[in-house]
Amino acid sequence: MPYVRRDAAGQIASLHRAPEPGADEFVPDTDAQVQAFVGRPAATADEEFLRLDADFVRVVEDLIDVLIARNVINITDLPPEALAKLHSRKGYRGRAQQRALDLFGTLVGDSPLGGLAPVVGDLAPPRGGN
Repeated sequence: MPYVRRDAAGQIASLHRAPEPGADEFVPDTDAQVQAFVGRPAATADEEFLRLDADFVRVVEDLIDVLIARNVINITDLPPEALAKLHSRKGYRGRAQQRALDLFGTLVGDSPLGGLAPVVGDLAPPRGGN
């Protein structure tokens, strides 16, 4: 996610990781001008739709996790094909998360689907105080 310096014509002249004098405008790295500056072609409508589909799949996956966690549905209620796909995706995501820096949670090994559980013990206010 770069900060940009623009030329007199308003085109991107340089990208920076942090704000600097003359480069204090933050632009998302998915911006078409940023992508063109680094030599990547703009996403086609099909590529954008695929990205939106992938984002939506993640929402559905998270929704299933919440429904199971709240005992609205049981994991065994899912059809075998859906369960196999969900387990496959969870396994892939779990392996990817193990390679990533985990700042907000701890991997839950006993969960039927795996995933992150918040570490809130140190964040809770002390009891008996104000």
